[in-house]
Amino acid sequence: MNITNDIKYIGVNDHKVDLFEGQYIVPNGMSYNSYVIMDEKIAVMDTVDIAFSHEWLDNLQNTLGDRKPDYLVVQHMEPDHSANILNFTKVYPDAKIVSSAKAFAMMKNFFGTDFADKQIVVGEGDTLSLGKHNLTFVTAPMVHWPEVIVTYDSTDKVLFSADGFGKFGALDAQEDWACEARRYYIGIVGKYGVQVQNLLKKAATLDINIICPLHGPILTENLGYYINLYDIWSSYRPEEEGIVIAYTSVYGNTKKAVLKLAERLKSNGCPKVVINDLARCDMAEAVEDAFRYSKLVLATTTYNAEIFPFMREFINHLTERNYSNRTVGLIENGSWAPLAAKIMKEMFIKSKNINFAENTVKIMSALNEESTNQLNALADELCKEYIALKPDSANKNDLTALFKIGYGLYVVTSNDGKKDNGLIVNTVTQVTNTPNQIAVTINKENYSHHVIKQTGVMNINCLTVDAPFSVFEKFGFVSGRNVDKFADCEPLRSDNGLVVLPRYINSFMSLKVEQYVDLGTHGMFICSVTESRVLSDRETMSYTYYQNNVKPKPVTEGKKGYVCKICGYVYEGDVLPDDFICPLCKHGASDFEPIE
Repeated sequence: MNITNDIKYIGVNDHKVDLFEGQYIVPNGMSYNSYVIMDEKIAVMDTVDIAFSHEWLDNLQNTLGDRKPDYLVVQHMEPDHSANILNFTKVYPDAKIVSSAKAFAMMKNFFGTDFADKQIVVGEGDTLSLGKHNLTFVTAPMVHWPEVIVTYDSTDKVLFSADGFGKFGALDAQEDWACEARRYYIGIVGKYGVQVQNLLKKAATLDINIICPLHGPILTENLGYYINLYDIWSSYRPEEEGIVIAYTSVYGNTKKAVLKLAERLKSNGCPKVVINDLARCDMAEAVEDAFRYSKLVLATTTYNAEIFPFMREFINHLTERNYSNRTVGLIENGSWAPLAAKIMKEMFIKSKNINFAENTVKIMSALNEESTNQLNALADELCKEYIALKPDSANKNDLTALFKIGYGLYVVTSNDGKKDNGLIVNTVTQVTNTPNQIAVTINKENYSHHVIKQTGVMNINCLTVDAPFSVFEKFGFVSGRNVDKFADCEPLRSDNGLVVLPRYINSFMSLKVEQYVDLGTHGMFICSVTESRVLSDRETMSYTYYQNNVKPKPVTEGKKGYVCKICGYVYEGDVLPDDFICPLCKHGASDFEPIE
């Protein structure tokens, strides 16, 4: 298979493997990918599993013809990729081995030799020229072993990503990429989110057209989709709204409670309810679901003054992979001394940003009126925002939404008659309470100011502290005149027809403009409240919180110039022009400060 004119695929498919790494069920097999870059000098990118030595060497020889390889680049030392290093050196004794210092130390462990006479040790930023192809090596420690490097070919703009962007399944498997890539990532790499985030930051500086992983298909289109998923997974953010119920049940009574809870969640408008019987399901699938969705309910019995073994195993899988940024509800069952809820909660002691539901369900052997009421209260608590977003069940006059207003950050949504628009603002103020009036101040240069001046309506979405930087990029750094900010989603709408953000808000208010005040560079819209809904009690995002915790820290070390206080863009130079406009967030020179 040709990846480009010069890069060839020489990997293999494994349809005999039943458990990958001795634990992950792989019904559609596995691919072990290897590549050859044909140039004045030839580089082979990694080997394959030992069970496919001859097939791989045949693929290599058939691709090379009469030529010989000059280099074997070893990016990762797990045996499914490195097992044939020794066999390669026997067939091609003159070839050099290119790898990290830690990898050569591991080779001595695996093969009894570190190939001292063949070594080319590379580290961060080192390069290797093959002729017209120039390879740059990027260190990726603990993604997911300490010796890992990835390789960038600047000629064909190809990233050889080691285990990154890999998935379960052979190359001839017809299946959704995201499902098996998610299970693969969370199961194998999930613990190392910080390291993956560091690698993504390095990759963001490269012009990449193709990603060649060591497992799974070569990625050639819509790379932003795959990179965005990796960003979500590695930052431990929910990928989708929904509730996962993971349970164990001995005699069926806990299961009955789980099924009743699921019905209540669905009737409350929960967009997705997933149920996993931990004694019978694929544990890796259950772990994947817990990371995929925004909320989790754990239901189990007290067992030997502990919790049921499958539940303990499940929670261990979550916590050792840094499960965080989730809401968790607890259901315990016990005939005389229920302890399960207490023990489950303690198991998350080292996890970050786990919000436990206020309502815990205690079942004494079987559901009764009291525990059923607790179950319904838990369902209503978990579905508070879903209920608020359903037009037929929402309290549309919940004026406690006004209490969510602070010196925070908001997304103002509007519509110009052709498409929806959104804008980040930090100037929302309640000015009177009889009647309730809100003042919103917007820069006249923003397209939203023009739209709201014409239409007289807007929605204020109150952002919460879990809103990622991507929200601010979408609504703060590009103009709605040129970009459809809701093109990639099916938005929810309030009664006035305007968009409501489905995630990362704790409330919204629909406003009708009653008065306009011209403030020179800005315009103030004084508005009445036509609809107000509260979705959750999550903390409102303040401007200070955004600056300290959300906005990426600019890389200024060794640089001289100015940094944008809004987005962190670095302008290198002795003098910042007075008319300079930030290319990222479009703010002017007044929002820059000198690098100290």
